[in-house]
Amino acid sequence: MKKSLTRPLSPGNDFEATEQAHEQRIVLPSKFIISNSDGLERKQPSWFITSQIPTDLSIQVEEVSFNVHKYPLVSKCGYFSRVDIQHPNSSFNNDIKLENFPGGSETFETILKFCYGFPVDFSSKNIAPLRCAAEYLDMTEELEDGNLITKTEAFLTFVVLSSWKDTITVLKSCEDLSPWVENLQIVRRCCDSLAWKASRQNTTANAVDIESWWFDEVAILRIDHFMRIMTTIKAKGSSPEIIGKCIMHYAQRWLPGMDEELEGLRGYGHGKNDLQFSILSRSKEDGEEGNGHGKHQKMIIENLVSLLPPQHEAVSCKFLLQMLKMANVYSATPALISELEKRVGMMLEDANVNDLLIPRYKNGDQGKLMNSSEEHTTYDTDLVQRVVEYFLMQEQQQLQQQRTENINVSKLLDNYLAEIARDPNLSITKFQVLAELLPENARTCHDGLYRATDIYLKAHPLIPEHDRRRLCKIMNCNKLSLDACTHAAQNDRLPLRIIVQVLFSEQVKIRATMQEKDPPASGNVSEQEGNQPSTDMEIKALKAELENVKRKMAELQSDYSELQHEYDKVGSKHKNTPRWSFGWRKIKNSFHAKIDGDESGEEPGEGQQRVNSVCYKTNFRRRSSIA
Repeated sequence: MKKSLTRPLSPGNDFEATEQAHEQRIVLPSKFIISNSDGLERKQPSWFITSQIPTDLSIQVEEVSFNVHKYPLVSKCGYFSRVDIQHPNSSFNNDIKLENFPGGSETFETILKFCYGFPVDFSSKNIAPLRCAAEYLDMTEELEDGNLITKTEAFLTFVVLSSWKDTITVLKSCEDLSPWVENLQIVRRCCDSLAWKASRQNTTANAVDIESWWFDEVAILRIDHFMRIMTTIKAKGSSPEIIGKCIMHYAQRWLPGMDEELEGLRGYGHGKNDLQFSILSRSKEDGEEGNGHGKHQKMIIENLVSLLPPQHEAVSCKFLLQMLKMANVYSATPALISELEKRVGMMLEDANVNDLLIPRYKNGDQGKLMNSSEEHTTYDTDLVQRVVEYFLMQEQQQLQQQRTENINVSKLLDNYLAEIARDPNLSITKFQVLAELLPENARTCHDGLYRATDIYLKAHPLIPEHDRRRLCKIMNCNKLSLDACTHAAQNDRLPLRIIVQVLFSEQVKIRATMQEKDPPASGNVSEQEGNQPSTDMEIKALKAELENVKRKMAELQSDYSELQHEYDKVGSKHKNTPRWSFGWRKIKNSFHAKIDGDESGEEPGEGQQRVNSVCYKTNFRRRSSIA
């Protein structure tokens, strides 16, 4: 329960004494009262001036009452002088409540000490609230020379603004003093001073090697104060790298969890369908403040993105993807998310697969991961599709760099497809759309695409045959390496037609390899014979093997035509009959008659690979399994 204010008794009812005290309230009484006052004494919840003269004024600031004399305050504060003039007949027993007083009761206590002439120490922690309180009470030079407004202004200008550390401290103290600090331009002056000092530091050091000592100190400020400083630094011509580094430093402090990487979908089928993120856990732990916390985080994200320099070198692609993840978590505006996606698309060749694994969240439901269903994937594949499309759009404007960057992005996209292929809710259509985003010339090798396709087929064993054929059409068998062809030729998950295409492509590659091994011109034959006596024998052996492959290939194509004809007759419902299985075994046996190794039927890509009979005698370098 709020306690009542303590009121001192009136010294008497003598009218003449009262009038005399009123007439001399500024000169004689105030000095007399001050000289007879010893200090402030606190008796909860009130403060009292210890003096032989009874107090005649009670002032309430927040929940604290101050029992003081009227005249010392009237002599220095225009606010109390006006109150006294408006109520000339109420010299005693006045109660005044100061609403929204800057700095609260602690600052008013310092004001009282100043009015009574007690020692007052100015510091970077109390100067801003004292300056605002002096403005509130109108403590100008018209009432007394060297009044509080003049003294606090001098301290701000000549002491605080000359020191980086003191200026930071003043800015922190300004966070609870709005709108006074804005109206008195304390924030503007502090921000301009910090920006000038930071810009001067930037010009005396290399942008790459610059120390980040001021990054840490600026990062403790509120977002609106940070924005003012960085805007001024940008206007003074600081490099994009400096601005970007400071923004990234600020984001790491105020957006916890943005640099946490996801583990991917490697746990599918092992009871790990629900991903838990510490970001969401921390937001949930905020309790009632969670909603306000989310709004504050969203505001920080939007302000930082608006502050990003347009140059690519300002921030990394990894940081942009982290900001994109946080923008999804805290339901940022669609325009901001689109802006981030465009910027990521412009730097996609520098991206990492793990950074692209951004969870899909429910629209308008902050921090809640989209539950698995038939219609939704765990990761936001639509977002990645838009990013790749933005990349292709800007690539059309930069044709000279298209080939190198496209190769990097094609590898990135193939690895991304391999990660999301394990998602049981990923449809064939979405997989195909993502795989075909890049133009035909973007991939010089389709090994990565084959690997992703094989993983998808393994994770979705129940898809029908026609869907398997449609899925495998995204691969170009002519762009598979010899190792990939060897693996695909033994892959039971692939449709038969694709296996035949792979075998034919492998034959072509062997023929090209043989042609590269033809003996050199006649003038150099004798010299080569001395250094490599076994070359001719190897060439003859390879030619013999090639002829054998041609013969086997002709038999295989004939068998395939017969089987395809029989399959068309029997119909799709009988495609798994013993006759078809017997025909498939016939094809495999006819082609792999010379294959060594285990024939136990273990799936390729899990530790066992059979070596192609055509190439196992050569000394070519062989890569490991694709899957």
